[in-house]
Amino acid sequence: MSDLRVPFMDLHLTDESAEVRQAIDRVIGSAWFVLGPEVSAFEREFAAASGASHAIGVGNGTDAIALILRALGIGAGDEVITTPLSAAYTALAILMAGARPVFADIDPERMTIDPAATERAITARTAALLPVHLYGQPADMNALAALASRKGLALIEDCCQAHLATCVGRPVGTFGVAGAFSFYPTKNLGALGDGGAVITSDPALADRIGRLRNGGQSDRYHHVEAGVNSRLDELQAAILRARLPTLRRKTEQRRALAAEYRAQLRGAPVSVPKEMDAGHVYHLFPIRSRRRTQLQAHLRTAGIETFVHYPVAISQQPAFATTDPADCPNAVLAAGEVLSLPLYPGLQAASVRTVADALRKDTI
Repeated sequence: MSDLRVPFMDLHLTDESAEVRQAIDRVIGSAWFVLGPEVSAFEREFAAASGASHAIGVGNGTDAIALILRALGIGAGDEVITTPLSAAYTALAILMAGARPVFADIDPERMTIDPAATERAITARTAALLPVHLYGQPADMNALAALASRKGLALIEDCCQAHLATCVGRPVGTFGVAGAFSFYPTKNLGALGDGGAVITSDPALADRIGRLRNGGQSDRYHHVEAGVNSRLDELQAAILRARLPTLRRKTEQRRALAAEYRAQLRGAPVSVPKEMDAGHVYHLFPIRSRRRTQLQAHLRTAGIETFVHYPVAISQQPAFATTDPADCPNAVLAAGEVLSLPLYPGLQAASVRTVADALRKDTI
């Protein structure tokens, strides 16, 4: 839309443009494009930033989850409990590993998987819990970690929307055996294409995932197990290295913009989900309205771009009908009400006030 006053996001390179271009030139000059020094360096740097001992670069966030499951030996006959409110790729990764996704309803305030509903969903076939840190809001990891420990289950974290997020002061991705990250361009740390990573402090697990991502090779042309082809390439690793140093500052910008939204939206005819932990990194800023369609149209008329994340609960998607998904009424209700407002580093506080003013003027 050419008449937008406030776009939903802006993916143009800004303050790190020169560094990104230098990184690209460095890779082109090296003529080394797959599993080289840039990937190795980024893995070290991202592991340190994320509070883990190891990071393994992979093709995307979906592969990161599927590779963790495979490396843990989770597959056919196993169940993995996850949230019904997220991008469907979390559950698709479970299917990729050969296991069955089981959906436990969300906590209506936190909007992440409900630990009590998770416990009720556990069966003799449950092998792992897979919470998603949705919109940058960490799931209730203390409760989920205690549940996983008590039941003897693997705990895997989908951190694809939660780079540098913490829960009760601890980095997400470090509560369980491993965490999965995406570097899709819209993420808080985005590549200029696809990319993903696994973090873990288990050296044996890191070694196996590193092998599985590269065809199961122990060394070139020696395949000790059947792996896949899912490698973070040198160009994207170099770009991510250039952008990683600005991530903490940009995370603080996101938090400041979110605080401005919360202040400006007091009294507006919408519901603003609570910040349940100060470690929230605001990948998205959702609001809720029973009149979402009309509200989105009203904002569009005002030149404000919004987006719906996610309009259909995963448990209601046809792709998962054969998994016999449980009813998840809280997730279904949220899926029909959530609307994401513009929030990205570089957005001005004045634009936040413009959005809030338009919301307050909604009288449809």
